[in-house]
Amino acid sequence: MTDPRTALPSDPSRLPRAGDHARVVIIGGGPGGYEAALTAARHGAETVLIEERGIGGAAVITDVVPSKTLIATADVLDLVGGSQQLGIRDADNGTAPTAHSLNVDLAAVNHRVRELATAQSADIRSSLVAAGVQVIDGTGRLDGPDRVEVLDGTGERVASLEADVILLAVGARPRELDSAPCDGERILNWTQLYELDRLPEHLIVVGSGVTGAEFASAYRALGSEVTLVSSREKVLPGTDAEAADVLEDAFARRGVTVRSRSRAATARRTEHGVVVTLTTGEEIAGSHVLVAIGGIPWTADLGLRTAGVRVEESGHIETDRVSRTSVRGIYAAGDCSGVYPLASVAAMQGRIAMHHALGEAVSPLISTQVSSAIFTSPEIAVVGVSEQEVRDGEVSGEVLVLGLDTNPRAKMQGITEGFVKLIVAPGSHTVIGAVVVAPRASELILPFTLAVAHRLTAEQVAGTFTIYPSLTGSLAEVARQRVLAPED
Repeated sequence: MTDPRTALPSDPSRLPRAGDHARVVIIGGGPGGYEAALTAARHGAETVLIEERGIGGAAVITDVVPSKTLIATADVLDLVGGSQQLGIRDADNGTAPTAHSLNVDLAAVNHRVRELATAQSADIRSSLVAAGVQVIDGTGRLDGPDRVEVLDGTGERVASLEADVILLAVGARPRELDSAPCDGERILNWTQLYELDRLPEHLIVVGSGVTGAEFASAYRALGSEVTLVSSREKVLPGTDAEAADVLEDAFARRGVTVRSRSRAATARRTEHGVVVTLTTGEEIAGSHVLVAIGGIPWTADLGLRTAGVRVEESGHIETDRVSRTSVRGIYAAGDCSGVYPLASVAAMQGRIAMHHALGEAVSPLISTQVSSAIFTSPEIAVVGVSEQEVRDGEVSGEVLVLGLDTNPRAKMQGITEGFVKLIVAPGSHTVIGAVVVAPRASELILPFTLAVAHRLTAEQVAGTFTIYPSLTGSLAEVARQRVLAPED
């Protein structure tokens, strides 16, 4: 049910109702684009989706699906590496198995990665066609505030489409260093890793944000020597500080070298590898370098100025909480909007945009209800208010923390690192934020996300049945700290 406190009416003054066959044109087939297309089609709108790089966009073709498939392989090796304490021994010589004693066929791994991405893209295309969406392979750009032109691969204009509603969901591309242009062989961005057929002997990762940390974790598990170059004091700047500490400890145990407070100036190829030069002049030699320093929105040639759409200095399209741009009838979703670079957020933005445009009351995007995960080993998942916001006095809250070392299921599985953290409002004990650091934290965060979204209290979370033994037991147990604590 729509929350009456946040519901907004649609803005139908420009376009006909869906029943009157409004035409929706969507540029970009990533999560924001294809979810919007499915939503619009289900509302009866004539829907056209234009995509030039493959249905599913970067999330499916070169980013989320491929990277998490690679990480799934790395997770298996991590399990093998941690099996010694569970009493597992090699049948032939009685020694403990190690992840690095196994042979990783990276060509086979990456072949599977590409196959799964292609299959997922095909599944999404089939869903769009079945819903009645017209899919056009080509490049779309604005030709004024209510028209989209379609270009073929040579840049030739092949169609011009009138639109009642336009959604821009063009995504972003990897940012590169001018002094280290990516060549797809030795100097790589994250879209190029899946063409490698041999495991890098020594991978230098430039950038310690989510992408850099995930690949550093994965490639170390796969067997590469890894050096992570971080310009910050800690990895994962902006993430929960305790979670970052756990990950840095895990990196140290697994042999990832973290060069904190270091900034890459250049990267150049050598006869057999690469050399990364830091701004201090120090050089780090390796076999390959991954540049993971963020993304740039694909908005430069989109015709935004012609249509009057306002753009931020970074190139991101300005939007409000229902995905509207500065021009009536034009919406934007996903990485090009600069809200959160998350596939789940892009999809929600796309759905919200179509509900709003086609006459439905809609709840705006609420940032504190957005959960996100970092697929390192261990995983890190967060939702809502952060502890740092509480410490800085931006939000009033009480922080409750429970380590996984007391959890019986964690002991059974040999899990030695991780914690759950709950942030509750003083007085009411309403759950306003949470952090989970654990294997499969991306799955475990959902109960806390529901608690934040539906304003549940610590008492309600604590009083919910959990399976014994299970990691979810710690989600309720941390809430009981508040229930059993004396009132101030």
